[in-house]
Amino acid sequence: MGTTDSPRTGTGTDGGTRAGTGTGTGTGTGAGTGTGTGAGDGTGRAAVGAAPPSGLLDLLSVAAVVLDADGRVVFWSPQAEELFGYTSQEALGEYAARLTVHEEHQHEVVRLFAEVLESGADWAGAFPVRRKDGSTRLVEFRNMRLLDDLGDTYVLGLAADQAMVERVERDAALAMRLVSQSPVGLAILDPELRYVAMNPALERITGQSAADRIGRSAGEVLTFLDTDPEARLRRVLETGESVVDRDIVCRPPADPDHEHAWSVSYYRLDDSSGRVLGMAYSVIDVTERYQAATEAARARQRLDLIAAASARVGTTLDLETTARELADVVVPVLADEAAVVVLDSAPHGRGVPPAGSPAFRALAVRVVQRTGAAPGAGPPGGPDGPGDDRLVAHCVGTRRPVLVSHTARQEPGGAAGHAESAALLAAAGVHSYLAVPLVARGEVLGALDLRRTGNPVPFGDDDAFLAAELAARAAVCIDNARGYQTQRHAALTLQRSLLPEPPARLPGLGVGCRYQPAGATSEVGGDWFDAIPLQGDKTALVVGDVMGSGINAAATMGQLRTAARAFAELDLAPEEALRHLDHLTQGIEQSITTCIYCVYDPHRGECRICLAGHLPPVLMRAGHAAHLLDLPTGAPLGVGGVPFEAATVAFRPGDQLVLYTDGLVETRSEPIDARLHTLLDALTTTRGHDPEHTCDRILEILRPPGGEDDVALLIARALP
Repeated sequence: MGTTDSPRTGTGTDGGTRAGTGTGTGTGTGAGTGTGTGAGDGTGRAAVGAAPPSGLLDLLSVAAVVLDADGRVVFWSPQAEELFGYTSQEALGEYAARLTVHEEHQHEVVRLFAEVLESGADWAGAFPVRRKDGSTRLVEFRNMRLLDDLGDTYVLGLAADQAMVERVERDAALAMRLVSQSPVGLAILDPELRYVAMNPALERITGQSAADRIGRSAGEVLTFLDTDPEARLRRVLETGESVVDRDIVCRPPADPDHEHAWSVSYYRLDDSSGRVLGMAYSVIDVTERYQAATEAARARQRLDLIAAASARVGTTLDLETTARELADVVVPVLADEAAVVVLDSAPHGRGVPPAGSPAFRALAVRVVQRTGAAPGAGPPGGPDGPGDDRLVAHCVGTRRPVLVSHTARQEPGGAAGHAESAALLAAAGVHSYLAVPLVARGEVLGALDLRRTGNPVPFGDDDAFLAAELAARAAVCIDNARGYQTQRHAALTLQRSLLPEPPARLPGLGVGCRYQPAGATSEVGGDWFDAIPLQGDKTALVVGDVMGSGINAAATMGQLRTAARAFAELDLAPEEALRHLDHLTQGIEQSITTCIYCVYDPHRGECRICLAGHLPPVLMRAGHAAHLLDLPTGAPLGVGGVPFEAATVAFRPGDQLVLYTDGLVETRSEPIDARLHTLLDALTTTRGHDPEHTCDRILEILRPPGGEDDVALLIARALP
């Protein structure tokens, strides 16, 4: 060396140097040292096979200066020109101390220069230098001795503005401190998506240590996520498009029993030249916020469920319907399977059997999803599902909920002695079980039996509280339905006990009759029919309708039917019999009654008919369409003071007379005239059939299931 450019092996278009086949200095927009395996191409790019350059030295703008043993400048880099202000032409061959150091510092600089030459030890430190414009700048130096192949000695000085160095160091220290102490989890991955670094916060958030991740690929580590995280990371790495604040809900390996919520962002890392260094992602633990939002959503869901139960449960007074409505409300919002289970004694009596295991039956079962082939709850009216009997019995006996969060494992604090029942439920595909008692007015009626099979979240205390609230509301509805059902059963029993069985044989007359109660409990009770044998082979035919419903109407009907039979035995004319019934009805609380009273005389071939506010009968003759008889209507029984008028109608063999109550033809959806035409058409199509068959056919056509009113129907046919 001894020439000004002897250390320089190649100059790029940016005015810097690149290392060639030997060791030397290389700079881009700043200077640095490096080792290459191939020559530079003169473009400032890395040689083939060499690692791409870092931009850090460019950021520091490191200047390189080489001095000979006399302290003269023999190498002056472009960065030195920028730092000191002198061009290479001005600096080369000049004494560096005189050129760049104030006079008061020159002696110290010469001493340090001599120490480096003599000892070969490097010197580093900050020193004030004089720029060409006369200003002073504090510069960070790294000085070292160099020897060439001829034994000549030189000193290499690397210099950078100390303010720049301090700023970079400060920024680096701040970045390191932020990374290490940040509550945000951070990870850095290389271009192959292998973990290079991660901070303590990420270890804390994920429960995985850095040792478990460093060197492993993201695909190996993030297996607990539902999606394919490696594909998403690869897409960010390829496109450079960041993903910010992506919400992830997962169950990390460190806590598989609980859901964690993270807000994750992905970024690609590029240096100043655009080279891809890898990527980083950040993780913010937002589990508390997620749980709060989830709990708020669950609270809204609970309120909606309670509101739905209030609107949809108890719409009728039918016990099975009420139970089915409750099961429909809780599935699938609260459970995958539900059964409304009641004590066998509940629909008919009160209280839990005093001794022995109580017997249960399922009033309603609702299943939205089933896991596995094992059966769940049985059909309505049958026994409950496997493993539930003892749990339900415990629930009913203690009047407290029974909660088995995980049927597959024994839980501390769970219902003692029910491990076998829980195992049976687990075998049936039920992973979580809950039963709450149905208690109304202090009496236990049964239990609401809930199971989860498809929903992975186990039942918790909040679910038990919600189920208990729903069960309490539904139990009152079930108890009301049970009470009305009991009342309905009593009314029906009374009604049927008061209705006659038509005589096996009536002179010259074939009779068919039917009674059907209303679908609603409160509509039972007031209609009746009767066929009363009289002297002289005559027959009295009576159909009546006591206005009102329930047991009172049935009792009034019984009184009037008994009185009508008594008046018939006196062989009174129809109008006289109705007059006496009208007088009797005025003394009865349930006073308004419509009635048709008819006396058939087979010897005369005629019927004498009288109406008390009742719908007219239908007459069917052979070869003719059925038609309504035009008769005086009269006033209902109980009005009083209105005379009754009878009419005589020819009634010969083959003719049929149809007596009925208004429940057969009156509905809320159709006018009465249209319904009467439907009745006549139906009777015309059944002409020629026996009365029993005709009764069944007429009820099938005109009487829908769960009719609004009860019906009494009597069809008499004159025989030869």
